[in-house]
Amino acid sequence: MASPTSGPERPSLSSRVASTMIMGMTGVISRSVLHGLNSVEVTGLQRFQDVLDSRQDVDKRQRGLLTVSNHVSVVDDPIVWGLLPLSYAFNPSNLRWTLGAHDICFANGLFSSFFRSGQVLPTHRLKHSTHGGLFQPAITQAIRLLSSQPYSDASSSKRAQHDTDNIPDPFSIGSLTYSTNGTDSHPSPSIYQSNRHSWVHIFPEGLVHQHPDLDLRYFKWGLARLILESEPAPDVLPMFIDGTQRIMPEDRGFPRFLPRLGKKVRVAFGEVLDYEATFGDLRRAWEDLVRQTREKRILEQQPKPQLKGLWAYLNPFGSAGSIPSSGKAEIVEVEKKPHMLGEITDPELMYSKQANAIRIEVARRMREEILKVRKSLGGYPESDPKLGKAETWNADDEFGIKKYRSRVDGSHISQD
Repeated sequence: MASPTSGPERPSLSSRVASTMIMGMTGVISRSVLHGLNSVEVTGLQRFQDVLDSRQDVDKRQRGLLTVSNHVSVVDDPIVWGLLPLSYAFNPSNLRWTLGAHDICFANGLFSSFFRSGQVLPTHRLKHSTHGGLFQPAITQAIRLLSSQPYSDASSSKRAQHDTDNIPDPFSIGSLTYSTNGTDSHPSPSIYQSNRHSWVHIFPEGLVHQHPDLDLRYFKWGLARLILESEPAPDVLPMFIDGTQRIMPEDRGFPRFLPRLGKKVRVAFGEVLDYEATFGDLRRAWEDLVRQTREKRILEQQPKPQLKGLWAYLNPFGSAGSIPSSGKAEIVEVEKKPHMLGEITDPELMYSKQANAIRIEVARRMREEILKVRKSLGGYPESDPKLGKAETWNADDEFGIKKYRSRVDGSHISQD
């Protein structure tokens, strides 16, 4: 039985069987499409397999794994994971979790069951839903999947002992399921011990971007939350994908639903980044901001000092009485609320210029790391730095349609 603060050990047998079958068969199909119907050039695969092999034993994992790549086709996931030998495909505990569009992957019960078993988190997109954004439950789940347990201040060895007193069990507050919009309900994968320090893959461009030279858009800030807030900091590995945009080009004609075959696919796996060198200063800046904000809120909640003694006796607006033995001000200590990992509700941490500046810089640095992997392959022109800025894409913001040709760089865009 799991300890009071550790959560259930693993999902039910039926859930595990369903996940093994869905992930396994998807891996078989993906590998067949890649190696049987197209040609493949892959760089760094053995290095990546070594990373996965080191994570086979859940109990020995020290941190989560976050892989990040460009997004050039609707079939990027799961096709690229067909690069892995089939033995990996039938071991879902060591396979990726990812974020999938709620309005597509979870449009009905059948789709929901399939993608849930395929380790996809239901994610709302702001252009399609008011429930989207970087503070939605899918991001919380991803942060917790990357992390250890439990999901409160008690999980961090950096906290002082008195800060961990009276921390409630995070699994006693309805976290077996969660809702993405207040009406739906999804099992919470992060509560299981077998899912701690998981592998999460994301496409931070947030949509399919088929640029002629495979340049990258700006990265959305949910990526920064995963890098900054996971506890402990995850291993981060950049990837670059080229060729799947030819298998499923956005300007393809009839039959649109069928992939094009005989194409060349190039995938490059980078090395696990030196987290301290790449993001260490930004993580410290974020932790300082969190600490300062929480201390500020605690002070704001303090009641005004109740002055007793001679002042209270002489105060004509106060109640008269005998002079207390002590003339000191008494300050009532306000009990701190526990910080639940992955949940941010304070406006200063959500929207302040300082918080946004940290997230922007994390996203910029991550984009640069993927561009380095792109450059290592050769054959691509230098990236346009303007494309890495969110404001560059304002000209595309008015597009309400799901598929369009970008006014910024002429690329084919799909928000599906």
